[in-house]
Amino acid sequence: MVLSWPAPANVDALKGAVIFRDGPPVRSPEIAVTRAILHTNPRVVQTEAALLAVATVRAADAQTLPPEFLSATLLQESAYDVEARSSAGAIGIAQFMPETAAASGVDPYDPFDAIDGAAKLLAGYLAAYRARYADPYATALAAYNAGPFAVARYGGVPPYAETREYVALIFDRWAQVVSYERLGGVSSIAWKRNRR
Repeated sequence: MVLSWPAPANVDALKGAVIFRDGPPVRSPEIAVTRAILHTNPRVVQTEAALLAVATVRAADAQTLPPEFLSATLLQESAYDVEARSSAGAIGIAQFMPETAAASGVDPYDPFDAIDGAAKLLAGYLAAYRARYADPYATALAAYNAGPFAVARYGGVPPYAETREYVALIFDRWAQVVSYERLGGVSSIAWKRNRR
């Protein structure tokens, strides 16, 4: 990766390296996430997608999250657009609201800090909801979207159409990322679960 760093700037040194975008299932979650980024956001160059994918997998591993789950969340939030801004005021790749970013000690403008912050926030929700709800992943996503107070108020995923659609879309994206990644015919999620 370092040897292929773009020089001059704005030149994609990996252009033509279609394995990152296309090809058969891969054994690497980093390449699977890179592929998902490139399929979702054509404005991201391959080198940037690879760097963001590596950061996503590292952050997920540090929090014992499936990297495909974290990447699906970031794909839904911003399509890995580091400059994303929502009309509601959410900022950056993980679409942190300024108050949430400040409370979490995250710089939402720094994509690598935001990826780490999103992983920590989702892992915290999962830890809190794992024993209480049948589907802690859906509940964690609902808390990320609608806030933990809405989850507490409704005892799980709130009945908001936007939040339910958000959760469903992330589960679809998660399945898509997994479809890029196979280990001997077994998805990485199943393999990792069986390994633990």
